[in-house]
Amino acid sequence: MRMLHTMLRVGNLEESLKFYCELLDMKLLRQKDYPGGEFTLAFVGYGDESDHTVLELTYNWGKEQYDLGDAYGHIAIGVDDIYATCNEIKARGGKVSREPGPMKHGSTVIAFVEDPNGYKVELIQLGTQGAQKQEAAEAASR
Repeated sequence: MRMLHTMLRVGNLEESLKFYCELLDMKLLRQKDYPGGEFTLAFVGYGDESDHTVLELTYNWGKEQYDLGDAYGHIAIGVDDIYATCNEIKARGGKVSREPGPMKHGSTVIAFVEDPNGYKVELIQLGTQGAQKQEAAEAASR
C-alpha cells in the first residue's frame, strides 16, 4: 500500500494552479473536465503519480468558496533553503503567513504560506542550511 493523493476543493482552479505550479514549482500532471458532474480535476506534484504522492485540486463548477473548518491542518513540503523559498514566494505575490524560524518547542526550521483558498502549506527546512542561515542572521543582529 502507498498514499496516492490528497484532495483539496478549490474555488478558482486557475489561481490554485498558478500557486502550486508557479510559486511551489509543482507540475500539472493531468487535468480533466467532467461535464456530467460539473467539476474539473487537476493533479499536481513533484513527480510522476506512479511513484509520488500528489495533490488533487477539485473545482466544482460555480462554487467559488468553501468553509475550511477546523479539522484540516496543512500540507507539508520539504525545501532546501527555506529563507530563499519564502523570499521567492513573496516576490511572486504569494502570502507567507509565518516567516521562517524554529518551530515552537523544537528546533526544526519551518514557515507557512497560504494558497489562494486559505489552505496552509508548511515549508520544512531539509538539512542544516536553514539552521546555519538563522544562526548567521541572529549573530549579525547582535
